[in-house]
Amino acid sequence: MPAYWAEKTVAKTVGDIPREIVDDVILVDDCSKDGTVEKARSLGIQVHRNETNLNYGGNVKRCLQFGLDAGADIIILLHPDYQYTPKLIPSMTAMLATEFYDLCLASRTSGRGALSGGMPVWRYLANWGLTNIMDVCLGTYHTEYHTGYRAYSRKLLEATPFHEFRNDFIFDNEMFVAALRGGFRTCEVTCPTSYEEDASSIPFKKALIYGLQCLRLSSTHFLWRLANKRSK
Repeated sequence: MPAYWAEKTVAKTVGDIPREIVDDVILVDDCSKDGTVEKARSLGIQVHRNETNLNYGGNVKRCLQFGLDAGADIIILLHPDYQYTPKLIPSMTAMLATEFYDLCLASRTSGRGALSGGMPVWRYLANWGLTNIMDVCLGTYHTEYHTGYRAYSRKLLEATPFHEFRNDFIFDNEMFVAALRGGFRTCEVTCPTSYEEDASSIPFKKALIYGLQCLRLSSTHFLWRLANKRSK
């Protein structure tokens, strides 16, 4: 769990994690100035705190590495702000346990829950537009690429130099593109979402930068696909 200012929601998130199938719960705090670390430690989970703020991608890298170091076969990336329900962990794990898939996305827009769950209209429309463009460029079909709720197989993470990727919000999709280039299969499950008062949300300026990064990353991969097709 990559954490940042999650004192009010981390207990609720951890409380809904199905511990009958989850071996370890690891939280990495990115220099929150609230009581996230103290609250998390009181829950009996493994807690780490970054010495300096590493930004979203940098913090996720540490989460993934701690998961690998713990010997995990499947690592679920779950934000502790309760925007995503932990109750989908069994479904996402099952998809990867088949060994047919190596990356599973929890899509907020494949069902009807995004807007009813409180997602702002402008964010929903931007999500929808970017996703359609990325479908064409990436040569895949998913209903969302912008979810922070993801499952990774150990095989994928060990084959991917993810520590070399960016430290901002585009990290998740750099991982996705790396999976495609490595020949790994991807899938998704439908995820209800909750935009509560205490849920984290990317500011508009950062969202705009992220959107432009998605377009650049997708375009680069589209050209890579064309080059590989011609060479074959």
